[in-house]
Amino acid sequence: MKVSNVSQMRKLDQTAIDTYGIADELLMENAGLAVFEVIREKIGVRGKRILIFSGAGNNGGDGFVVARKIHAGGGRARVAVLGNPEKYRGAARLNWEIANRLPIEITPVDSIADLARELTHCDAVVDAIFGTGLTRNVEGIYAETIRTINQSGRPVISIDIPSGVHGDTGRIMGVAIKADDTVTFGLPKCGNLLYPGFSHNGHLFVTHISFPPAMYDTDAIKVEVNAPPPLPDRNPAGHKGTFGDALFIAGASSYYGAPWLAAQAFLNAGGGYSRLACPAGMVPTLAGNGSELVFIPQQQTASGSISPANEPDLIRAAETVDIVVIGPGISLDSGTRDLVRSMTAEIDKPLILDGDGITAICDEPAVVRNRPAPTVLTPHLGEMSRLTGKKTGAIQENPVAVLQQTARELDVIIVLKGAHSLIGFPDERVYINLSGNDGMATAGSGDVLTGTIAAMYGLGLSFGKAVRKGVFIHGLAGDLAAREIGPDGMTARNILAGLPHALRLDRNGPASDLEQQYRIL
Repeated sequence: MKVSNVSQMRKLDQTAIDTYGIADELLMENAGLAVFEVIREKIGVRGKRILIFSGAGNNGGDGFVVARKIHAGGGRARVAVLGNPEKYRGAARLNWEIANRLPIEITPVDSIADLARELTHCDAVVDAIFGTGLTRNVEGIYAETIRTINQSGRPVISIDIPSGVHGDTGRIMGVAIKADDTVTFGLPKCGNLLYPGFSHNGHLFVTHISFPPAMYDTDAIKVEVNAPPPLPDRNPAGHKGTFGDALFIAGASSYYGAPWLAAQAFLNAGGGYSRLACPAGMVPTLAGNGSELVFIPQQQTASGSISPANEPDLIRAAETVDIVVIGPGISLDSGTRDLVRSMTAEIDKPLILDGDGITAICDEPAVVRNRPAPTVLTPHLGEMSRLTGKKTGAIQENPVAVLQQTARELDVIIVLKGAHSLIGFPDERVYINLSGNDGMATAGSGDVLTGTIAAMYGLGLSFGKAVRKGVFIHGLAGDLAAREIGPDGMTARNILAGLPHALRLDRNGPASDLEQQYRIL
């Protein structure tokens, strides 16, 4: 499913009106009807008391349509108006005027205390205060109203996006409604799916409000939900080489976990042959954890990292495999960093750069731009900051735009790790991944991700599809671990252990509770 920003949605609305003759009044009617249907299904209507908070824009106009339909359905609708009704224009004004002709109680909100009793006794609240165009922090009576609604304990249905959530970034603009259900129109907005806004949606419903598919499936909209393609069938006569051969160049004396987690994840996610090139002094210990791995002991620097003297042998080793991973726990030793940059430029196989491998190329990003084979970088927010030269706050203010610019300029795929990781492509496509949970915010989780992505390529997906699939499977494994033991105390080993089960579910269909998490209603 495509995901729009606020500007794109405005253009879609205007296209519906100008090109297809779908009047603004009809779009608002369809929007209000969709919200009403969710209320009817979740709360009921006949005999119910529904309190609607309407702002002075089109979102408020949607609220009046909902009020009218609740009244027609035998419920009691009361509309509390925030702002000056004289500001209503077009379809919003029409629906305000219609509602005023009906026996619907419409009152201005001068003080939230005036509505405290009504909030206590109503069956549900409809949030029609702000739409997706909010650009400044919520203050005054608006902030007071939102806080009071959140504290009321009443079920809340938000129209388009919970009021107070930024439509493009998901940022909370001071304070925001915590909805039980959100009904958004045309397409989900980036702010509906990016954290922290996503956590304010409750259940997210999407209605196209009569938009023709040619409008909302257009290639001009570059962002969409990550719904990767199915895995190829396994070859029943295959051998270990059939399912991928990967080389992991990783590890240093202070980082034993990262190289093992990445290389083992390749096997746990279905890969066939996992080779780990790490400092020789680490091999005996790592072999005790991962006897299935093939070790390529490396000469060490004085600090215990991989020495640049290994480069010719590593280049030759890379020529024999399908995909190369550089970086998990490789350290920031200056000589090793030089080695990473040199190998990045020389290796002509698909490459995953992770962790310290990303930091190593930050001063010379051209080494990835000019590679002959595809490349994926898997930075967390701090690494993305070093890669782009932008402060973390600036990235968080508009992560999609920053990701699009960076992936385009470097000509690489970038997985910006975090809650609902973003996958950016050089052509500015961005996929928002919905699998995963906060229990995965633990040391080593990203190393498991790199091995999982490599395995998806080994199983036969094209490079770009393998990246998308790997991010999803990694999140699914984390969700399985959280379901079994809870997010508190989850470790990367728990995610690693969940990978085979995640692949089985992906091939056979996920459990019903997880399926609902990964789809938009």
